[in-house]
Amino acid sequence: MISVTDLRNGTKVEMDGGLWECLEYQHQKIGRGGAKVVAKFRSLETGAIVERTFNAGEKLKDIFIDYRTLQFLYSDGDSYTLMDMETFDQPVFSKEQIGDAAKFLTENLEVTVDYYQGRPLKVTLPIVVELTIVQTDPGIKGDTVSGGSKPAVLESGAVVNVPLFIDQGEAIRVDTRTGEYLGRA
Repeated sequence: MISVTDLRNGTKVEMDGGLWECLEYQHQKIGRGGAKVVAKFRSLETGAIVERTFNAGEKLKDIFIDYRTLQFLYSDGDSYTLMDMETFDQPVFSKEQIGDAAKFLTENLEVTVDYYQGRPLKVTLPIVVELTIVQTDPGIKGDTVSGGSKPAVLESGAVVNVPLFIDQGEAIRVDTRTGEYLGRA
């Protein structure tokens, strides 16, 4: 059990029959009344976000998450097969468990999976991945000054806006959280 005054960003707790991650917290002391803690939580199971107010003396159940490195093998429709690097087990994840980051998965990419009591909660990709452009319009001489962008299809199937001077076949770096182009690889 931890006190609500010990909450920090990223702290994972069990409350209201679910598993939650603290996103923000604020300690408030108003006049002669007791201190309060206002915290924003995201559900580890559904992704829902809630805001709760606690009295300073309340306690929450702390949970311990096991982080494992898994390697992406292949996708089959809406199911994704990964391999545990230590035990060589091959769990299958749904598109909902992986989320929007599924469009950046490529063969042999290593991801982190959060496990709680033996069940997977969340799949986290590296923040930056390097992917090759398989299709984009050719750049035209003189376009480098305009600062515009054009869509490019990556080897994983994702579509990212890139600067006009980037050509087909080039490797680029992409932020998996936002889907933005970061630069050439």
